[in-house]
Amino acid sequence: MGVVPFPKAAGQVGFDRAELTRILDLYGRMVAAGHWRDYAMDMGRDAAIFSAFRRAAERPEFRIEKRPALRNRQGMWALIGEGGAVLKRGHELGPVLAPVERRLMKLVEE
Repeated sequence: MGVVPFPKAAGQVGFDRAELTRILDLYGRMVAAGHWRDYAMDMGRDAAIFSAFRRAAERPEFRIEKRPALRNRQGMWALIGEGGAVLKRGHELGPVLAPVERRLMKLVEE
């Protein structure tokens, strides 16, 4: 038996392999730096959301949202902070993750 793809409901938004690899790579580096401890993924009709937590029983420190309906407006990617404020929005995943990458560099330097 070969690899069976994860079933995706009709009309459900998800992350493709390259996007998920990029997000999980950043998550792994934040875990290695001792900053994040847990994550959650939610894939619904309007958005796919990756939430990163410092501890399991709290609000996520960051949410990375993919909303294809906003592709032609301000961009389908958004980085949302702990308080719910949009920290960065754009058409490409890399620049949207830049604030977290900068935070990681500060954590590694300490």
